[in-house]
Amino acid sequence: MRALVARRLEGPEAIELIETDVPEPAAGQVRIKVAAAAVNPVDLAVASGAPVEFGLTAPREQFGLGWDVAGHVDAVGSGVELQVGTPVVGVADLLAQTLKTHAEYVVLDEDTVTRAPDGVELVEAATYGLNGLTALQALKAVQGESVLVTGAAGGVGGYAVQLAKHLGKTVIASAAASDEELVRRLGADHFVERTADLAAAVRRIAPAGVDGAVDAAVAGIGAQEAVRNAGRHVHLQGGPRPPHLRGITVEQLFVHVNRDDLAELARLVETKVISTRVADTYELSDAQQAYKRLAEGGVRGRLVLVP
Repeated sequence: MRALVARRLEGPEAIELIETDVPEPAAGQVRIKVAAAAVNPVDLAVASGAPVEFGLTAPREQFGLGWDVAGHVDAVGSGVELQVGTPVVGVADLLAQTLKTHAEYVVLDEDTVTRAPDGVELVEAATYGLNGLTALQALKAVQGESVLVTGAAGGVGGYAVQLAKHLGKTVIASAAASDEELVRRLGADHFVERTADLAAAVRRIAPAGVDGAVDAAVAGIGAQEAVRNAGRHVHLQGGPRPPHLRGITVEQLFVHVNRDDLAELARLVETKVISTRVADTYELSDAQQAYKRLAEGGVRGRLVLVP
């Protein structure tokens, strides 16, 4: 089979499409024939060597690429409930795997896979898993009635806005001025332009501060200053962890994939509470172009590889 890997860890220019054996599922695992796999910023980070640089995993000769996947169960190991032929979505959350979802087949643990949402094309279904899980788990860590979402036009931030509105929260969303229409369409109650003085802009709307922040843009202390005393600040992995000021609880979140949360997201997609967002599709052989385009920035939605 064909699979995309990073060996030189020098960014999009260095990723390689290789021929390798089709992987076999062990007990508790499923093999998925990949129909679509989104490209996420974490894929760029892996291809550039960030997990090794920051000590998240040891160096190795080859890193597999790709987290999100949608396809059909192709084979199963012992003890697996999913049936061959079932349409599924999954997320490959292990950093150090030699083969991942940017391939023609992928093997995942069964508890990182669930049925794909009914009535949704698999290309669409490949776009929400990683970002939706991150947003869902961030919001579960935020308490109270009001929330600031930074990076609200991005993958995680956009889902955080939609999910927060579904939970009945008042949402103040921060993004570039050019993204205001998109962010309001996602459901934001208030919009503040991304600025060097984010806290002041938020506190003009909520003078006492918001109950919590989902800091998808990793604004750090700028987002925390918008949170009330003893509130909550969920800081996504990727930047220095801000201090615990004014009794604020700070949680640095790295997504953990589980079947219950994946199934909850699938239901929310089916009922159109959250949307799927395909920016463009690429053949697996053109993956380097997709990676380069994502690295340039400004992509709204996901770029999806189709083997």
